[in-house]
Amino acid sequence: MKDMKAHLEKLRVEAEECELISKLATNETKKDLFAKLAAHHRALADEVERTINASKPRST
Repeated sequence: MKDMKAHLEKLRVEAEECELISKLATNETKKDLFAKLAAHHRALADEVERTINASKPRST
């Protein structure tokens, strides 16, 4: 579980970095590419988070 949480955090950081690069890019192609990469990393992070939450034991 620690590995998954570490991977989740890494994906979130990468999404933020891509978003920042997208905002700072002067080339429109690079701006679009990094915006798409940010969205992709966020989607992956969401999926990892759903998997983590699904694997948690439920209290009854």
